[in-house]
Amino acid sequence: MLLLLRQVLKTGVRTEPAPTADLARESDRIQADILRLLGRALAIRQVDAGSCNGCELEIHALNNPYYNIEGCGIKFVASPRHADLLLVTGPVSRNMEIAVKRTYDATPDPKLVVAVGDCGCSGGVFGESYASCGRVSNVIPVDVAVAGCPPPPVEILRGILSAIRSRT
Repeated sequence: MLLLLRQVLKTGVRTEPAPTADLARESDRIQADILRLLGRALAIRQVDAGSCNGCELEIHALNNPYYNIEGCGIKFVASPRHADLLLVTGPVSRNMEIAVKRTYDATPDPKLVVAVGDCGCSGGVFGESYASCGRVSNVIPVDVAVAGCPPPPVEILRGILSAIRSRT
């Protein structure tokens, strides 16, 4: 316990700075881009393929009042059958490999896939092993990879928007 307390005192308070981009001003532009490119709201199905949940916390932050992606025309759905985009986090564990493939197959065309986090992009510290397939692109095709451990919400939003723009 004393070692842990010493480490905390040595490290100090580590918080990330507030995002510099004023997303409130950009929300109208983002919504206009989504409507122009898709003609409707963007529906996202998030899949946790075996992550540590760090990326999920950042994805959930996108729904808070600061980012307010729901107001931009981006919503999360419970079924891949209603989704336009799959947001996949973590290295794909062997136990989740079939589930990720089925989710991808259940998503209607044209579908987009965004791999989130270092684990989703490269396998991270887990890599490929008897228990892990590694990166998401080893299992399903990926359109955009958002690196970071975990990536900040702004980067995840940029990845989602670049996936939409790459399709048109």
